[in-house]
Amino acid sequence: MISVVIPLYNKERQIARTLQSVLRQTYQDFEIIVVDDGSTDASAAEVDGFDDPRIRLVNQKNAGVSAARNRGIEEARGRHIAFLDADDEWDERCLETFDYLIRKYPDCNARGTNYYLCHDGKKEHTILRKMPFAGDIGVLTNYFEIAACSHPPINASSICVDKALMQEIGGFPLGIRSGEDLLTWARIAVRTNFAYSLEPHAFYNMGAGYIMTNTPPRRQDEGDPVGKALKQLFKEYPDTLGYKSYLSRWHKMRASVALRYFNRVETLKETFKSLEYDFLKIESYPFLILPLLPRFIIKKILGMNGLRPHNKIE
Repeated sequence: MISVVIPLYNKERQIARTLQSVLRQTYQDFEIIVVDDGSTDASAAEVDGFDDPRIRLVNQKNAGVSAARNRGIEEARGRHIAFLDADDEWDERCLETFDYLIRKYPDCNARGTNYYLCHDGKKEHTILRKMPFAGDIGVLTNYFEIAACSHPPINASSICVDKALMQEIGGFPLGIRSGEDLLTWARIAVRTNFAYSLEPHAFYNMGAGYIMTNTPPRRQDEGDPVGKALKQLFKEYPDTLGYKSYLSRWHKMRASVALRYFNRVETLKETFKSLEYDFLKIESYPFLILPLLPRFIIKKILGMNGLRPHNKIE
């Protein structure tokens, strides 16, 4: 059995479609744990409207998406846990693919599938470079190398992890507003390879704040707790392929957010950190120049519309 964990916060308009995408799976040996993280809308009522004994609704006070996922891990009865955000969906073969990867690659304690990037009613394919295998199915032996030069190969709705491994790493980190999922995948990837399907089976609905033309919906965590944790992980696993380049991209991402908030000093600091880890990271160099320009020119170059839309994850 695979346990499906869905963190839920104020997604009354999306959660029904998300649940229906699970119930339509060709693989039917699953349970669904929906953790309502103190929603103030009718999200919980939408879940209660489903008459299926495999769906369990767990209620808790609002504590954030990591706490909700961790509660789902605690409640899970299966050996394997698949995560799905409350506004994302799967195609009908997602769990079947996870089950196939579990059986084909028993030495891998985590597995994932490719996914579609969805925004503004459009569906786009990811760009994945440096894949270590030919064909549609294989093992990611170089997770960090891929993630440093591609779209993330894994996201919070395209991953299935052994419950024991999630407990070993302590679940998702608490008290982090941005990047808690990336840190979790990194903690998994240094301990096991991902069995992987290049065929996309998840639909990842991106918040508009993930688009460069929009102002991000929230500021970054002060003190960069994710970056510090990633650096500590690198000290523990110094020979991990592609890790320094991965750290470089993390700081480039922080530079991107700082630039869109027009924090020039922070943009430059994060860019210098990015180049310190990988001075060949060409995508970081524009962030040395852009913060020196007037604000109206920066907005014109980025095509920013000034929106600060509601974010995907609470």
